[in-house]
Amino acid sequence: MNLSRRDFLKTSALAGGGLLFAFHVPKAFGAAPAAGAVHAPNAWVHIGEDNTVTLLCARSEMGQGVFTSLPMLLAEELNVELGAIRVEMAPAAPVYANDFLGAQITGGSTSVREGWEKLRVAGAQVRLMLVAAAAARWGVEANQCRAEHGGVHGPAGQHATYGELAEAAARLPVPQEVALKDPKDFTIVGKPTKRLDTPAKVNGTAQFGLDVKLPGMVYASLEQCPVIGGKVVSFDATKARTMPGVLDVVQIPDGVAVVADSYWRARQAREALSVQWDEGPGASLSTESMLAGVRAAAATAKIISIKKTGDAAAALASAAKTVRAEYVSPYLAHAPLEPMNFTADARGGKCRLIGSTQFQTGAQGAVAAALGLKPEDVTVETTFLGGGFGRRLDVDFIIQAAQISHAVGKPVKLVWTREDDMTHDFYRPMALHRLAAGLDASGKPVALSFQLTSQSITQRAFGLPKDTLDAFMVEAAVAPYAVPNATHDLVIHDTGLRVGYWRSVSHALNAFANESFMDELAAAAGQDPMAYRLALLNEQPRLAAVLKLAAENAGWGQPPAAGRTRGLALMEGYDTAMAQVAEISVAKGVITVHRVVVAADLGRMINPDTVEAQVRSSIVFGLSAVLFGEITLANGRVQQSNFHDYPVVRINEAPLIDITLVPSTEKPGGIGEPATALIGPAVANALFAATGKRLRRLPLTPEAIAKA
Repeated sequence: MNLSRRDFLKTSALAGGGLLFAFHVPKAFGAAPAAGAVHAPNAWVHIGEDNTVTLLCARSEMGQGVFTSLPMLLAEELNVELGAIRVEMAPAAPVYANDFLGAQITGGSTSVREGWEKLRVAGAQVRLMLVAAAAARWGVEANQCRAEHGGVHGPAGQHATYGELAEAAARLPVPQEVALKDPKDFTIVGKPTKRLDTPAKVNGTAQFGLDVKLPGMVYASLEQCPVIGGKVVSFDATKARTMPGVLDVVQIPDGVAVVADSYWRARQAREALSVQWDEGPGASLSTESMLAGVRAAAATAKIISIKKTGDAAAALASAAKTVRAEYVSPYLAHAPLEPMNFTADARGGKCRLIGSTQFQTGAQGAVAAALGLKPEDVTVETTFLGGGFGRRLDVDFIIQAAQISHAVGKPVKLVWTREDDMTHDFYRPMALHRLAAGLDASGKPVALSFQLTSQSITQRAFGLPKDTLDAFMVEAAVAPYAVPNATHDLVIHDTGLRVGYWRSVSHALNAFANESFMDELAAAAGQDPMAYRLALLNEQPRLAAVLKLAAENAGWGQPPAAGRTRGLALMEGYDTAMAQVAEISVAKGVITVHRVVVAADLGRMINPDTVEAQVRSSIVFGLSAVLFGEITLANGRVQQSNFHDYPVVRINEAPLIDITLVPSTEKPGGIGEPATALIGPAVANALFAATGKRLRRLPLTPEAIAKA
């Protein structure tokens, strides 16, 4: 890449003066991009005159710790204390594209994996340039100088801070070849570190979407059709317009918005609206009809091959024993604690967007298209996210805020209620798995048939062509076990309900089926579930190691406490190998999960403290779905509306979680999602051990257990 000093731009955009450094990292250092991805890896660093270093973070902070882990990477190579680095969210711009996902997106457990070398290279580049600037100032060779603790030291005791050297460094070319630190020399990366954003979140200065305030801002509450996809036929706002504080009532494509001088007044006046809806084809949807459609598609629709090894059909036909099973996973809501909201100021041919989003590129482009603007005339300012889980990858609520602002000519904060959020989500898809296996005389699997029928989120969200393999549907579809003859197939079927990426995406769907089925095979073979798996992992040393470690730590093979049973599950996902053992009891059909033992090999870790927090978070999130979670529809209407009928695990219901992190020199793996996928089959397998009942449909409710 031809880089010049023009890559170093003086700026007054950030307070304190100084220089804004744009570092284009050589392609060799970046992660391999997805096909067709826009590959522009970079990092932006601001060194102020007061010697502070600011990282413009390209990934949204939604509790997963990127405001700490990513600056740790930068600080390590820049040789500054972590406390000297400030973190600010980057604006929407192509240079901040995620190499794994091809746009400015936070998702797929990619933040650390994508930034692992990119930000270290950026820090090393800055350090070398500051050293070169100091050497030139002192008339010495650069190799006679050293950079540490935010300054450069010369051979004769000279010293200059990074802030003092920043302007001179701007006159130097960007070094394209840099030597990164040997991990054995790390002083920051890999060490448990307290989160940098905790103080602001404790003292209330952290800004989430709901905290945004602009001069002259008004508030909006949006009435949407109770059937997703329905449209307004007509509305009567006569009463609403007379209510206190109401400024306007406007129609946008998604519904009717009441705009007022406070959120509560807008919400109250919305209750007074009378709206006639065209509910559209979605009015006929029900859980039963959609599942029937999935079953029909599984039998008749086009099959897309995921992977084929050997001749599974012949091996099944000649097997000593065959096992068949069908698994069903329900629709799920994201239900982040901060409901959807966004602030927009769409005036004068420009639009300013402020709020919680995981997809800056999408927000910018979609709002530009909706308002007839150029993308460069739309700015995106990202706040902290009060939960995302994939919901904030969609931008419907952002478009709505912009349309309302454009209609009333004022800055508008749109706030959804919890009920809006629960009934107008982009839901985790329903899935049907059909598996069959053939066992030889010893019980070893010689054949496997795997078929997943579900909905393609990527078709809906990004226009993936029909009948094209969706990589985000088949994550963890191919289990790691050695089976000589296997077919793995996919059937894509659109049920008519909109769907979205949900924490762990298809890993949770596929791991539930695969790991439940592996337990069924062990039972059919009359063998211990752990030993059965281990015998099939000869070519998977990392997975074998975490399986043995989790089993040992859980006391596998030794009797648990009276009334308790154990179940295990294993998966590779996001470049992380993980095993879980769940210890449960069952009383009157109610499952209590007492303990979850986790062993994980996720390669090199940036901040082990955050890693453990993410594992705990993922397990509690996933356990909520396993025990309670299900979105159902009747007459096109989502039946769940709040946490009273879509419950989550409470503190008194949370299990003890025992985590062992395996030291590793492999490249970093993702950790925000894999544990979510494994808790389901681990608990289901423990339930079988406790009751002899094999539940193949989630959630594992008392009613489902009674019927099994």
